[in-house]
Amino acid sequence: MQSFGVGDLLVAGISITDGIFDGTVVLLLDADESGTLGVVLNRTTDIDLSGALPAWSDLVSDPQALFDGGPVSQQGAVCLAEPWSENEEPPGWRPVFGHVGLLNLDTPVEIAEGTYRHLRVFAGYAGWEAGQLEQELEFEMWHVVPARPEDVFDPDPATLWRRVLRRQGGELALLSTWTASADLN
Repeated sequence: MQSFGVGDLLVAGISITDGIFDGTVVLLLDADESGTLGVVLNRTTDIDLSGALPAWSDLVSDPQALFDGGPVSQQGAVCLAEPWSENEEPPGWRPVFGHVGLLNLDTPVEIAEGTYRHLRVFAGYAGWEAGQLEQELEFEMWHVVPARPEDVFDPDPATLWRRVLRRQGGELALLSTWTASADLN
């Protein structure tokens, strides 16, 4: 079985066709004996970010959209940010992997302005109870691969799934050409 941890990506396998996670790339933000949680990196919502979080809308990276982080707690928001300076931890920010971290949206916007190279806001998150993700990995529903900071703030999220698979090489790279229509595979 594949091991996983904070800062890894879960790339949806071709067997996931639930309408929720098919074709997704999930960044793991927390993983311990009580369960695992992360955010979907490659889905935007139809919700206007400037209407939902007007103070933050001008600070987010392109595409300037509210992302669909997953089916859990969609009324809440998770913010990932990468500070300009690698030598400091700004107020309200805590590292996750590399120099990507979680930013508390209760932080005054004035403090955040000019502090972050990249910033992205997600509505909701993806979560697994203890043992649930391990079982899904046994059924090869997910591929665990290392994340890169540029994955989190990718300006073209619609193609992220294919590009992450392709860069893995081997069989995973072949999966990047998969189509939903079985007769075209």
